[in-house]
Amino acid sequence: MTLEVRKAVYQELLVRSKNGILGKNDTKEVAARFGLGIRSVQVLWQRGKVPLAEGTPVDVASRKKGRSGRKPIPVDLEPLRNIELKDRTTIEDVAKHLGISIGKVQRYLKQGHIKRHSNSIKPFLTDPNKKARLQWCVDMVDPNSLHDDPRFKDLFDHVFIDEKWFFLTRKCENYYLLPDEDEPHRTCKSKNYIPRIMFLGVCARPRFSNGVCIFDGKIGIFPLVTFERAQRSSVNRPAGTLVVKPITSITRDVIREFMIDKVLLAIRAKWPREDISRPIYIQQDNAPSHLEVDDPLFCEAASQGGFDIRLTCQPANSPDFNILDLGFFRAIQSIQYKKAAKTVDDLIPHVQEVNINLEL
Repeated sequence: MTLEVRKAVYQELLVRSKNGILGKNDTKEVAARFGLGIRSVQVLWQRGKVPLAEGTPVDVASRKKGRSGRKPIPVDLEPLRNIELKDRTTIEDVAKHLGISIGKVQRYLKQGHIKRHSNSIKPFLTDPNKKARLQWCVDMVDPNSLHDDPRFKDLFDHVFIDEKWFFLTRKCENYYLLPDEDEPHRTCKSKNYIPRIMFLGVCARPRFSNGVCIFDGKIGIFPLVTFERAQRSSVNRPAGTLVVKPITSITRDVIREFMIDKVLLAIRAKWPREDISRPIYIQQDNAPSHLEVDDPLFCEAASQGGFDIRLTCQPANSPDFNILDLGFFRAIQSIQYKKAAKTVDDLIPHVQEVNINLEL
């Protein structure tokens, strides 16, 4: 209780008392009014009865001076440094090796004497990898700005591509329910083989003129699927209906076909007309299924229509050089899960709709 609350409680007790005597339920009612324990109110009244009878001033202030209570026993946490990391992955492990209780470890954790660290594995970078990454960053500096104000290239001539698996649903979902609501029951034939489709995402840097977006940079997101005729009838469709078949084995031939028939056509259709004569660089990672930068079939198709489209590969083990890996795919998928697609046929339009509506 603060001093103000103590004074207010004692004043209320004085008003209720008659010749220094309280009624049977007075302390109970006062405790309920102020949200206190009845014993605390009784102790406060007992402290004031003697000075009140003697006519001396009543002091209801707390008698605790400074730090009170049982003093903590200091524990040397330095031995924690010498414990193997695999032997301190849980609070129980730390308590066991330090010889203290789990509750004490939790208090030290709350006080900041011990910190919790989530460690994720990182790709192993060799010396050639590091040199390639550094050289890539150096090459991204605009050569026209080296003398006065060095800055990076604007990357308006770059197109980023990459593949991503999109699933119908997640293994684990969080919902907020009322206490009397039934828990949702979700089923799947196998949690390790949730229906999915791989999409090829293509985007570039958006462009603005006087605050108005003239090119949103979203060239397209293409499902890597084929369409086949159903050979027999079922409860879902008659025979002969076109059925979506995800391409499970993504080879270089598959990527070449989609790059020529889908990506190049979309770039020619959506690229700003004023920059058609400038080279356009399609940046890809070093996946085995991706094309070589001098692939003859792609180079022949890329030079048609007055365009100069070239392939370039980012350094190995460098997902942070691709805007799709840096968050664009994740943003699409987080919204796509809210669409609650039931089949792979529903998944394709949902992903493409999110890609169109999402702002880069």
